[in-house]
Amino acid sequence: MKLKAAQVETFLRSPDAKAQLILIYGEDEGLVRERAVRLAKTVVEDLKDPFRVIELGIPQLKEDAGRLRDEAAAISFGGGRRVIRIRDIGEAQAPIIADFLADPAGDALIIIEAGSLASKSKLRQAVEKAGNGMALPCYADSGRDIETLIQSIMEEHKLRIDRDATRYLVANLGSDRMISRSELEKLALYALKDGQVTLADAMACVGDSSARHYDDVIQAVSQGNVVNLDAALTRLVEEGLNPVGALRMMISYFQKLHLVKGLVAQGTNADQAMKSLRPPLFFKAADQFRANLNNWAVNNLQRALQILLEAEKDCKSGLAIPETIAHRAMIKVAVARQKQARR
Repeated sequence: MKLKAAQVETFLRSPDAKAQLILIYGEDEGLVRERAVRLAKTVVEDLKDPFRVIELGIPQLKEDAGRLRDEAAAISFGGGRRVIRIRDIGEAQAPIIADFLADPAGDALIIIEAGSLASKSKLRQAVEKAGNGMALPCYADSGRDIETLIQSIMEEHKLRIDRDATRYLVANLGSDRMISRSELEKLALYALKDGQVTLADAMACVGDSSARHYDDVIQAVSQGNVVNLDAALTRLVEEGLNPVGALRMMISYFQKLHLVKGLVAQGTNADQAMKSLRPPLFFKAADQFRANLNNWAVNNLQRALQILLEAEKDCKSGLAIPETIAHRAMIKVAVARQKQARR
């Protein structure tokens, strides 16, 4: 079985009892992990309980193809349903999953965490075609998703948040759910004594952290500044952040440029076209966006997107180091911008 995006939240609150095995997949690793934890806690509140929670990986499944069945059938010491968490498996393990779903054992809840999977993925197909399996996609957070997360965390801490602060956060978060949540928790603690989050608070906490580092990389590429790009990537890595996350945010940024460029070509005023973006641009980012809009021709935007999208695809192939692929793609786009400027 397969869940639609609109059904995910309902399923997370109350999983279908028929779904013994749940595959959670998507490019946002933080969101995949967050949803896996939520589902696991519907069965076992303490995920550190060694008697009711077990983790399996590729080595265990390779060593013993029957390990999954044995663990699913095992009875926990002290009673209670068990949870089996499986991480980072791929297409090679699809036959093991398909065999288990065809002839299941026990009542343990099995949760598989995976990266982005194509519709033709054997692992996805094995789960989606099974009546006792459920495939749960994790799409990148939209502006509305981020806004919901912001409000949820602020309410947990009994904080009010200014509209401008919310807009700033929506514009500067979203590449990875775990990063977004971490940044928002940090912001909530920062503003706790005042009971309110202002734009200044948001910029103080998030502006110089992951969002700013990602934005520095994006702007260096869009302006064709290779020197700034190298410096920005160095800071990104020093902070322990992933260049692939910047690559994905860059794709989103160039898609927005391409969309607005198309609207302008059809006769829409540039300011009106920019205001139509969802989520809306943060006001302090509007001037740079407008400059990039003027400096990039449509055909060059299309070429840049092709380079970035191919790089994202290659990052998932496992044929090379994702960080290296992302870096090379960024340099290609930045150099293309330089060449356009010289004409």
